[in-house]
Amino acid sequence: MSSPKVLFGFHAVGVRLKTAPQSIVEVYFEPTRRDARMREFLSRATDAGVRLIEADGLRLAKLAGSHGHQGVAARVLVLRAPHSLDDLLDAVVGPPLLLVLDGVTDPHNLGACLRVADGAGAHAVIAPKDHAAGINATVAKVASGAAETVPYFMVTNLARTLGELKERSIWCVGASDDAPRTLYQADFSGPLALVLGAEGTGMRQLTRKTCDDLVNIPMRGAVESLNVSVASGICLYEAVRQRS
Repeated sequence: MSSPKVLFGFHAVGVRLKTAPQSIVEVYFEPTRRDARMREFLSRATDAGVRLIEADGLRLAKLAGSHGHQGVAARVLVLRAPHSLDDLLDAVVGPPLLLVLDGVTDPHNLGACLRVADGAGAHAVIAPKDHAAGINATVAKVASGAAETVPYFMVTNLARTLGELKERSIWCVGASDDAPRTLYQADFSGPLALVLGAEGTGMRQLTRKTCDDLVNIPMRGAVESLNVSVASGICLYEAVRQRS
């Protein structure tokens, strides 16, 4: 663990309460909010022995850097993540399932992608260090706790990392509007890395060329593309369906 950071919102703080309450330095809450959700949250925090501090909305907004704090924020210690992607993959039991994001710079999109990755049981999310969003309080809030549970690796060279995944026999499949077949025609049951680009621009050319296969998500309506978090959910849950 290292120096404290801030989480805010019921989901983000609640997941930390559930998974690592000992890492919470203190929880700030708005005493004027007395609804059932707040009462339940404070009861869980009290049971966990967490230090509780009353704070008005202005102080909470300043602490969180956002007005979307829902009346709850916490100073927490950063949990120790796997040292490297290799360490994580060495420890995976069964076929790995990875989500690779190329050029996703919006923190709301990243948070939503982490949330769906957690829901689908993905082992990690991978992104390039350049042209990508990092984990911050907004990402953690949107992720509803998944920023605490899904390892997020930012790599120096994404194409090289995909090459290293392929050396581990992990099949790298990119989602592209102009791919010749749909994701429902692909085999997602083995070791898999699903690669998605930002909405509109898609994957970079080198990333695309490094993929083993390309698939599309069938579009039956007037819109031409989906938000990257929605597309990630569709692809990840097709893998879940095939694996079950």
